[in-house]
Amino acid sequence: MEKVALLKTPLDALKDHAARMFKKEIIPVTDSVFTAVGYAASTSSMIVGDDGVIIIDTTQGTGSAREILAEFQKITPKPIKAIIYTHGHRDHVSGARVFMSEGNKPEIYARSNLFNPLDDDNLDKTGPFKILQKRTVRQYGIRVLKPHTEKISMGLGPAVFNNEGLGEGFVPPTRTFDGDQMSITECGIKIELHKAPGETDDHLFVWLPEQKVLFCGDNFYQTFPNLYAIRGTVYRDFNLWADSLDQMTRFPIAHLVPGHTRPLAGEKAIQALSDYRDAIRYIIAKSAEGMNKGLTPDELVDYVKLPEKLAEKSYLQEFLGTVPWSVRAYFSGTLGWFDGNPTHLFPTSPAKRAQHLADIAGGENGLFNQLKKAITDCEHQWAAELADMVMLLGTHEKEAKKLKVKALVALADLQTSAIARNYYLAYAKELING
Repeated sequence: MEKVALLKTPLDALKDHAARMFKKEIIPVTDSVFTAVGYAASTSSMIVGDDGVIIIDTTQGTGSAREILAEFQKITPKPIKAIIYTHGHRDHVSGARVFMSEGNKPEIYARSNLFNPLDDDNLDKTGPFKILQKRTVRQYGIRVLKPHTEKISMGLGPAVFNNEGLGEGFVPPTRTFDGDQMSITECGIKIELHKAPGETDDHLFVWLPEQKVLFCGDNFYQTFPNLYAIRGTVYRDFNLWADSLDQMTRFPIAHLVPGHTRPLAGEKAIQALSDYRDAIRYIIAKSAEGMNKGLTPDELVDYVKLPEKLAEKSYLQEFLGTVPWSVRAYFSGTLGWFDGNPTHLFPTSPAKRAQHLADIAGGENGLFNQLKKAITDCEHQWAAELADMVMLLGTHEKEAKKLKVKALVALADLQTSAIARNYYLAYAKELING
């Protein structure tokens, strides 16, 4: 089994991952299955049948969908007879209209609970949670800070792709299912759709029994799973996700096609799914162990580390999700926000805490001097925290803001997680632009 290569810096590792995973090409998985990688934030796949083709996932917008369709049509001119959504995230459902030429109305399959949290209608219903869109822009580095550094990757996809028509091409499903499975035949191809909650509750995976190809959607991608999305998300049930992965390992998989990153084949595919499942279950077990010892989330992130046999795997590197975020998400998802320490039931406000710390440091000037020292000493995290407090006090707000930008840029270059890096850089740009 492939182990992660030892590279000089986290940034080197992230660049290497992006170069390996997101090369723009149409990959022939079998003689009749093709996957488009590197054209969009997600992959889109085509299954060629007797009298037509089936499309699995349609990318984040109409622009990338048109590029992919043009490449698919070079392979076969057969009409599109069906579309399958593995789940409702915008980057999988927003190019469907492009695959529906005039007079051609393919069946669109999905689970009955298909849901897109970034759909404008859903955001309108939640009012203040439009902050989700703002944080999504930060997470994926749609507007990152330049020229200090560059956007390397979205974590799940290439850094740059056709973003025309973002979220504009969604077409509602025409056939859905409520139970555990739906078996269909399209274009002479036998297809099984299986309920598989994980990254989302509405997830499914697609199994082609004759070709032994499994399309797993976003329940597996070749990076540590995004058990918690820093853009903000409802709790993703770790146990259900692991159970869905376990279910997939029981199939005689010849080819595994993720909703992001490149396909895997044979025993390597089954091993990867098994390791993914085991990593999630380890996070659950070790976090629960620490929680039962009374550890708080801040203490848990030092307590829970993946065992070496999992941490060394190339597809479990933290290029997207991270172990610390997962631990915190599991704690809050099972016990809620309170960490168990009564000191934190009604904590001091950030502004009062900043003032008290300034008093200890000898006044606002003293606290600002500590911030400058942290920058000089390359204590980047501490500098960012001190900058927040100095900014709250007001006297040195402008200078502290500039120093926080320096700290965030430095922190960004220490990240293997693309979305952590993107968030740092996007927030830094916001600070500069006011």
